[in-house]
Amino acid sequence: MKKQRPTSPKIDDADLDLFRQSISGAKQFKQDTVRFNKAPSKPKLNELATQKKQHQSEFYFSDEYIPDIDTHGTVQYVKQGADRYLAKQLRRGDFAPELTLDLHGLNKDAAKEELAALIHACKKQHYYCASVIHGIGEHVLKHKVPQYLVQHPDILAMHQAPLEYGGKGAVLILIDLPQSDEFRR
Repeated sequence: MKKQRPTSPKIDDADLDLFRQSISGAKQFKQDTVRFNKAPSKPKLNELATQKKQHQSEFYFSDEYIPDIDTHGTVQYVKQGADRYLAKQLRRGDFAPELTLDLHGLNKDAAKEELAALIHACKKQHYYCASVIHGIGEHVLKHKVPQYLVQHPDILAMHQAPLEYGGKGAVLILIDLPQSDEFRR
């Protein structure tokens, strides 16, 4: 059985005349809205990722904070409450870096962004050890990179890299990964 469409009621001529009289003084509106030829573009994902990296690097890494570590000799650091033996293990090369970041040719601001991205990538991919190659050059990044890394709450330990991983021009870092229930057993 087919459904019938409801029919609209017929309008009387008297009602139609009354309607025409009520709108007799009305004027047609002029279209004054702006029509864009192209829809406004949304921020690109790359721009958002760059903004997030800048925010993270500005949040964690300060040029004004100078930690109490020796950046002129052998660089080593272990987070308070962590096992001091980690520094020795890093020095001996017991941990092989799973990611390597090369900072050659970067300035301090770009290095901060890349360090934040490295730590984020390590946490996302569950990498425990990474190598940061800062080079020797003018000694700017050689001194600043350890100072930045000490400020990040997810850095568990850091030590100057053994020769096979860059020697005096690099540091090995251990990332404090959240323990899952699978590893706690």
